Amino acid sequence: MKNTKSTFPVYRLTRVLSRLFFTVWNRFESHGSEHLPPTGGCVIASNHASFLDPPVIGVGLPTRHVRFMGRDTLYRSRFMRWYLPAIGVVPLDRSRGDIGALRKAIQLLKGGEVLGLFPEGTRTTDGQLQPPKGGIGFLIAKAGVPVVPAYVDGTFQAFPRDTRRIKPAKIRVFYGPPIQPAEVAALAGQDDGYLKIGQLVMDRIAALKPSAGMP
Repeated sequence: MKNTKSTFPVYRLTRVLSRLFFTVWNRFESHGSEHLPPTGGCVIASNHASFLDPPVIGVGLPTRHVRFMGRDTLYRSRFMRWYLPAIGVVPLDRSRGDIGALRKAIQLLKGGEVLGLFPEGTRTTDGQLQPPKGGIGFLIAKAGVPVVPAYVDGTFQAFPRDTRRIKPAKIRVFYGPPIQPAEVAALAGQDDGYLKIGQLVMDRIAALKPSAGMP
């Protein structure tokens, strides 16, 4: 059985500091973390509203190391070229189809890791959910692991695009029951199966969105 404790000390430190900050500044709440499988490969599929989403997802799941894929443009500074590998980020070249990154992601999942993915591909500009990108269904189908949907609420208000300061908006993350590999496999065999898988994931994410006025 794979040891689920993170072997990246910088990641563990980042999670502790991030939780402290989000709790104090953003009144952070996490709901449904029990849906994360305790061992084995797993995808966390979330909406994407802010640069805060990855640390929020990681803070909400303290029992396992959640790795993410990060576009190559994030590696421009010397600090980020050190920091991103130190927390286990998988580099991704978004200017072309990065087959190497895709293979690495599938390898990690089959090896028992947890990988955080944003099916929308990029941050929303208006706070609303966007359609899934085409490659997400392919990756999920090939990995053959459970997919835990997640909805991050409040990060758009706290730190939207073109903002330099994190506002004290309340941040919550909601995790839902996993989409099992059998459900994914049933769609993969249909016409436009990968597109249907991507839409299924987005539908499960949308179902976790808190209703208006929810405290």
